[in-house]
Amino acid sequence: MATTKAQGPAVAPSRWAALFFIGLAQLMIILDATVVNIALPSLQRDLGISDGDRQWVITAYTLAFGSLLLLGGRIADYTGRKRTFLIALIGFAGASALGGAAGNFEMLLLARALQGGFGALLGPSALSLLTVTFTEPKDRAKAFGVWGAIAGAGGAVGLLAGGALTDYLDWRWCLYVNIPIAVVAAIGGYAVLAESRHEGRARFDVPGVLLVTGGLVAVVYATSLAESDGWGSATVIGLFAAGVVLLAAFCVVESRVAHPLLPLRVIASRTRGGAYLAVGLTVVGMFGAFLFLTYYMQVVKGYSPIRTGVAFLPMATAVLISAGGLTTRLLPKVPPRVLIVPGMLIGAVSMLWMLTLEPGTSYAGGLLVVQLLFGLGAGLVMPVAINYATHGVDQGDSGVASAGINTAQQIGGSIGTALLNTIATNATVDYLASHGRSPANAQQAVVEGFSTASVWAAGILVAGALIVAVLMNTPNPKAQAAAESTGSGADAEGTEPLLAH
Repeated sequence: MATTKAQGPAVAPSRWAALFFIGLAQLMIILDATVVNIALPSLQRDLGISDGDRQWVITAYTLAFGSLLLLGGRIADYTGRKRTFLIALIGFAGASALGGAAGNFEMLLLARALQGGFGALLGPSALSLLTVTFTEPKDRAKAFGVWGAIAGAGGAVGLLAGGALTDYLDWRWCLYVNIPIAVVAAIGGYAVLAESRHEGRARFDVPGVLLVTGGLVAVVYATSLAESDGWGSATVIGLFAAGVVLLAAFCVVESRVAHPLLPLRVIASRTRGGAYLAVGLTVVGMFGAFLFLTYYMQVVKGYSPIRTGVAFLPMATAVLISAGGLTTRLLPKVPPRVLIVPGMLIGAVSMLWMLTLEPGTSYAGGLLVVQLLFGLGAGLVMPVAINYATHGVDQGDSGVASAGINTAQQIGGSIGTALLNTIATNATVDYLASHGRSPANAQQAVVEGFSTASVWAAGILVAGALIVAVLMNTPNPKAQAAAESTGSGADAEGTEPLLAH
């Protein structure tokens, strides 16, 4: 079994102070995934970006983040989680400064990709620090309730911040705002966090890094290219095939190398596998909701950026109430799928409610209902899934296990944004082709596009809920503890095989 070497910090840390600074870093990651969304119409006009390319402002970040996370988790495990955390914060701040100063589309994409790369170091180091800091079930439930609330509500808060910054300053401040946040998190983290790392010499699985990165990039790029080339084009099909082959090769390599990037023991668990799946598919719907509602409010309804940000507050409030008030209390008492499955189904209902949106639909009857439903659903899913994603894993693997859940989140966002944007764009083009390009039809075409993509998002969430219901048969924490004490049921490390039972 792997061991972890811990070193005491200069001052005795408070776990809850540590949670604050770790949470601040995570909030910055989540904010950066969505704070640019609300500024997207403004920066699209400013930099002359096409509708087909606009999603790359989001995808460049989430794709770099998601494809490098497993490597980032291993770097954190071997070189020190606190050290990695602090370096990543500094790098993230620098990349944000570059993006804010971008004078063209290419420079902005480079900055966003660099943000994603440093985020791939920051995300797993932050979550693994949380995992090794909170080990008692009651405190762990509280800490992960806070973490889940940040993950769920942070996106909506980012939209509010993005609206204010875009309206009163400039879209560039949606990137500059990361600099003070990173500085505060770095100073506080240096003062209160304890260092921990995997014992032994660092060994990195270079073939695994190349295979998983190449596979994920191929799949996401194919999804994005389908908007212009069509799903049946040879290029799109070839990229999809290449991505699948590379990811399959990655799984083979990981089962054979001595020091894998992603040890199969980490994911060969119904508990953790179900958690990764739940997060990835929920984020597909979440990113779809953010993207569609932002453009619906600004393009169709004519909302200003700040009004759009304020209009997103009900979603953030619903997530906080659901995650902090309901899920935190139930998490130690019930099996995880009792919360995750209803949460995903509620999210699906939210996406289907978007079918009721028309150019003249009132806020209370349309946007408000969508947000309250999705906030409630996300608040049930995210804290539970993130908690169980690192359930029972050895501390020496906590970085890569944390990277796994972040990978599911970011790749879900990348694929979801690319896929749903492609579906929406194609549906909009088809509507205009059949109805003409009058101003009234232009607004209705946007709505039709988002409605079509929302049906797909709802279907993905329903399918995910059904799979999690069957796969994630983990008992409640008390029942599992009793089973482990008698030597029956899932083992203490939560590595019950995916094909068991």
